[in-house]
Order: sequence, then structure tokens, then C-alpha cells
Amino acid sequence: MNKVPAGLRKNLTRVIVGKDDTIELMIAAVLAGGHVLLEDSPGTGKTTLALALAHSTGLDMRRIQMTPDTVASDITGYSAYDPAKGEFVFHEGAAVTNLLLADELNRTSGRTQAALLEAMEEGRLTVDGRTIDLPKPFIVIATQNPTGTAGTSPIPLSQLDRFMVRLSLGAPDKEALMRILTDRAGADPLDEVEQVCGAEELTAIRAETEKVYISDEVMGYVCDIWQAVQDCPDTEGGISPRGALALCRMARAGAYLDGRDYAAPFDIRTCLLPVCSHRLILTREAKAAGKTAAGILTKLLENIPCPENEEKK
Repeated sequence: MNKVPAGLRKNLTRVIVGKDDTIELMIAAVLAGGHVLLEDSPGTGKTTLALALAHSTGLDMRRIQMTPDTVASDITGYSAYDPAKGEFVFHEGAAVTNLLLADELNRTSGRTQAALLEAMEEGRLTVDGRTIDLPKPFIVIATQNPTGTAGTSPIPLSQLDRFMVRLSLGAPDKEALMRILTDRAGADPLDEVEQVCGAEELTAIRAETEKVYISDEVMGYVCDIWQAVQDCPDTEGGISPRGALALCRMARAGAYLDGRDYAAPFDIRTCLLPVCSHRLILTREAKAAGKTAAGILTKLLENIPCPENEEKK
């Protein structure tokens, strides 16, 4: 088993106390080659978690604070005429990096949000007719606050679908809060985070996760879940094929983190809500009845036959 995942766990759990399950899902998403949406109230550690990941991996990182006046060129870059050179010169935007932290993504306009779509899906940008390949790996960690939504622009489904997972840290419990208050009385835990890998090694680990075996039975289980959501009267449109692929990739990464070379039904169930809940559009009737995407998925899962765990291949 590669030592990098263990190092990532150690670093991130030192910085974010009492949220080990969420951190495991975030590491899995990064190893699966996905992007992460952190949705939570201010002060819960969203930005700190992203910074700890950057420090741990040694990735080049840029941070952009989204505001109503942030424009697309702030993300993609722009070309401007340089009189001294007598030509147009390209100026890089925030997205030309390994790890882009987009703080409060829903605070900016839909047009600016859309500037990230090509980058997130294809790992490249098109600016003034010029195609720019982004560094590898390229990871977007975006945050949004679910409260104080006045003046915000909801992230459209087309972009939400590009995020492999949506995670929430939540408030710490009393014991975790005591540890936070004690440990941070004299030092910032980010200062103690050590680099455990680089861009090349992280890319190599991603390739290893892609080799994790998923049987036809487990893939059939994913298809059964997908069909059940499609047929559910409480949802409109169901889960996209991209979402089903993300579910399989996350299952592979979860199995890899668990030291297995095969994915089991357990891996599918573990990552179902983080991968799929933000991809669902509920009907007005379902919303009026107080139903949630997470609740609907959980209920559907109870009625879908689960294949037995696969033997190691």
C-alpha cells in the first residue's frame, strides 16, 4: 500500500479535528481525479482544509475570492497588447495552477461561474481563440455558504455535475472543540503540515486507483441505483451518466484507500450521497413535502437488492 494516503490522512486530520469520514471522502475524490464542493457555514474549516491539502501535496495553488464583480477573465486569463513588445501578451488567470481554491463560488455571476466549466471537465482553457492546457493534476476545490444567500447566484446543475462530491464539515462536537481550543492556543496546525508527495506522484497514484477492479455485479448495482432514481416521481431527470461514472471512480478510490484492489457494494453505498445528492433536482411537490435529495437516495437504497461482497480478484 502506498504511504501517501496515510500521510494525507495524518495531515488533514491534524488540521481538521473530528471529521475523519469527510476527510476520507475528500482524499478519495482527489485520488479519483475529481473536483470538490465544500458547502458549510463560515468558520468550519473549509478553506483551511484546502490549504492543508495543498501543503501536503506540494501542488501549486491559487486562491480566488469570488465576489459579484469577479469576471471570467480573472479565472481564465486574458490577452492584452504590450506596446514594448509590439504584440498581444497572455496574462494567466487564477485557473492556471494545480489546485484552484474558489472561495464562495455562488457569490459571483453565472457567467463567471461558467468560466470554470471547460477547465473542470477537460483540463484546459480557451481564451481569445487560444487553447491553454492546464497543469496536471488540476483540482478545483470550491466553497459556498448555504446561509446568507441574498445577492448570490445559485450554481447551475451543469456546473454542479462537474463536482465529483459535495461535502460538508459541520460544526465540531464538544470533545473536538476542546481539542481545537487546546491545540491552537499557541500555534497554527497548518505550520506543522509536511509535504508527503508531489504532482507526479499524485498523478501516479491516480493511475493506480483506476486499476481497482469493479465486477459486473457491482456495476449492475450502480445501474440499478441509477434506474431507481430515474424512475422516482420525486426527482426530475435523475442522475447524469457523468454522475454514475463518478460513483464508480469514487468506489475505486475508496477501495484503494482501504487497501483493496477490488470495489465492493459497500464502497458504492459509502459514497452515494456525497457523489449524487447535489446532482438531483427535486420536484416542487417533493420540496413542498419537505423531502431532501439525501433522504430520497437513502430510501431508494433500502429497496434495491445489494449483491454480495466480491471475493478479492
